[in-house]
Formats: sequence, C-alpha cells, structure tokens
Amino acid sequence: MQPVTISVNGVQRQVLVDPRESLLQVLRDRLSLTGTKEGCGTGYCGACTVLVDDAPVNACLFFAVDADHREITTIEGLGEDGDLHPVQAAFVECTALQCGYCTPGMILSALALLRENPSPSEDEVRRGLAGNLCRCTGYQAIVAAVLSAAQAMGAADHPARSGRRSAMRSRA
Repeated sequence: MQPVTISVNGVQRQVLVDPRESLLQVLRDRLSLTGTKEGCGTGYCGACTVLVDDAPVNACLFFAVDADHREITTIEGLGEDGDLHPVQAAFVECTALQCGYCTPGMILSALALLRENPSPSEDEVRRGLAGNLCRCTGYQAIVAAVLSAAQAMGAADHPARSGRRSAMRSRA
C-alpha cells in the first residue's frame, strides 16, 4: 500500500492505495463518492469522467497513485450551498437526462469544455462530448443543455446578460 494525498472537491484527503487501484475505485469504495459511475471499465463510455487539475479523465483508467498531490473534482463537488452549478441546472432545465447514469460524466466533460471554450458551437459541443456515451438519448437535449449552460455562465460573468436564467425557466 502506498500513501497518497489528494484534494477531492477542495478537501485534502490522505489514502493508502494499492498501486494497481484506479481513481474510480478509491473515489467510490474508499471515499464514498458514488456520483462517479463505472460504465465499461475500459475508458470507452465516459461514465466515470472526473476532473483532475481541471482536465477530464476516465477515472477507471487513471491510477490513484497518479492522483497524488492533484486536485480532483467529482460531481459531488459542483454547486454551492445546495444550489446546482449552471451546467447541472441546464441539464435539468433542458431534460438532458433519462436514466442519469452517464450524467455525472457528461456534466464534468461539459464543464471542462466550457472552461476551455466558453462559447462553443453545436459542433464543438458534440466533439467535446465525444468521449461520453449515452444509451438513452439522441444527444439533442444534452447538446442543448451545454449550449444553454454556456449562455447562463456567460450571463453570470456579464451582469448585463443576467436575464438569461429567467428566460430559461419560462421555457419549461
């Protein structure tokens, strides 16, 4: 066993890990952060996507020992004081989920995309989410949610556009 110090959702944690353990195993089994899902276990589906130093990674393929002294963000780390993060809120408002299994990975991948490109085109959203598979939807609502989140996040950054959130709610 090897000691690892990681910051998970802003909280520094020390964990003893087997060098062969994945970050997914540590998050779910040791830290009880079960929002991160195991889908395929081979890095193909994206259900286990988390952010490591703000970059999306497949936690099923990422060794926990490689997370030593890094910042990990899981779905549980989004939002503040019970409020949804704008990307989470957009997924709800656009009904961009059905069974919800892929949703945490989709949301974290979308957040990483929007941090890199705050105003993506529809095509850029589709490319940005290409590593995340959803078996339930045709992706239309997911893409719409990411585009809506981009506008909402832009409105939060620019108070003159803050009316966007109320306009999104009126469509529901």
